[in-house]
Amino acid sequence: MNSGRDITGVVLAGGRASRMAGEDKGLLLLNGIPLWQHVASRLATQVGHVVLSANRNLDRYRASGLMVIEDTLDNFPGPLAGMLAVMQQTAADWFLFCPCDTPGIPVDLAARLASERGDAPVVWVSDGERDHPTIALVHRQAIPQLTAYLASGERRVMLFMRQVGGHAVDFSDCRSAFININTPEDLIDRQEKR
Repeated sequence: MNSGRDITGVVLAGGRASRMAGEDKGLLLLNGIPLWQHVASRLATQVGHVVLSANRNLDRYRASGLMVIEDTLDNFPGPLAGMLAVMQQTAADWFLFCPCDTPGIPVDLAARLASERGDAPVVWVSDGERDHPTIALVHRQAIPQLTAYLASGERRVMLFMRQVGGHAVDFSDCRSAFININTPEDLIDRQEKR
């Protein structure tokens, strides 16, 4: 990996958003801008190009002009399914995944993950208190293992990433950058703090 230009950034916006009363979380507005756009804008400065992983409201996401990739597995089986679909349908070697509900990701996220990965095919963020396995840099060599993992009925992101030899990267110096918006109250709280 020579630079961030070798990485495809992926906004994960394909979930059910059950804690948001079923509303498409990526389309919820934070300061007048959809959550997914906050994340995409942050990623765009760090990677070669950005794509979206989404399963609902596809026309609204496609209106952005970005490539929108749907899960190939049925029934919203979780973020790993979105990751797999993107890796199967995009030619990049490296992917920087980030959920649509983390609008404050650092502007050096890609560089820091890449510099700390060593030989690992997967690295993810740890904020010093908890791991964020869906904020991860993943190499396409993980595709066969991920395909088999999902086919077995397993869905746990952290378990998979550890199984393929990944490790966490310490971002405890910017813990607040990874606060995610899971509920309507979180969204209100975040808007009031800006």
